[in-house]
Amino acid sequence: MKDKVCIITGANAGIGKETTLALAKMGATIAMVCRNPHKAEEAKKEIINESGNQNIEIFICDFSIQAQIKKVAVELTQRYPAIDVLINNAGFIAAGTTRQTTPDGIEQTVAVNHLGYFMLTNLLKPSLLASPMARIINVSSDAHKFIDFNINDLQLEQGYTPMKAYSISKLLNIHFTIALAKRLANTSITVNALHPGVVRTNFSKNLSGFTKVIFALAKPFMINSAKGAATSIYLASSPKVANISGKYFANKKQKTPNKDALNETYAEKVWDISIQLTQLEGQTF
Repeated sequence: MKDKVCIITGANAGIGKETTLALAKMGATIAMVCRNPHKAEEAKKEIINESGNQNIEIFICDFSIQAQIKKVAVELTQRYPAIDVLINNAGFIAAGTTRQTTPDGIEQTVAVNHLGYFMLTNLLKPSLLASPMARIINVSSDAHKFIDFNINDLQLEQGYTPMKAYSISKLLNIHFTIALAKRLANTSITVNALHPGVVRTNFSKNLSGFTKVIFALAKPFMINSAKGAATSIYLASSPKVANISGKYFANKKQKTPNKDALNETYAEKVWDISIQLTQLEGQTF
């Protein structure tokens, strides 16, 4: 990984931070894309101290705001003419039980967890294509299995709960991966999705009600962030997956997601809807 440019979103905490640290130790040049400047600076200091790698920069972006995604994409492509690895890791689950929308009018979980991936990846297209062999890694989850999927209600205007919204967003990550792999077939870029495992992080602090109780009971059986980052690190660095694209991984091995995730018709429709919601017509792969 020495001198390879890696973009990691949500890089200041949890599995994003562990992924950043591991790749920094391997000698990568890293852009940490984070929402909170203070937390990002603290994480950067820790990572530099532990890895000895000074080639780490911070870029600020709130993935619930499309204008900020466009802005950070410009900053990244200007700073890095070639990008070797993009890890779409930033994740979100809503607090409370009331459906909330972003400034762009989109349900916030789908906006951050899916459209954030979709927008940043496509807007980094010039720099990804400039790499000899770029890799795109989408952090999804086996939570994609916990939803009765309705392709006509991606934003859960009916029957909203935070966990349903999260599960849909993780399913859309796999649809995005499949649709993008199809479009990258004649390039040197690969894209894969992964389940990191059930990780013991602060990620679930926004949960409420029954779901919060379930997570609390399960916490002793969850893995730590370092183990949760293992598959992201593997997909970013291992020569064993250099030519694999459009797949879903867990524990560093290919895994079969559910039938809704594998539905190519759904994947294509999700791609088209995503273009409409982000207004990126003519700017995608």
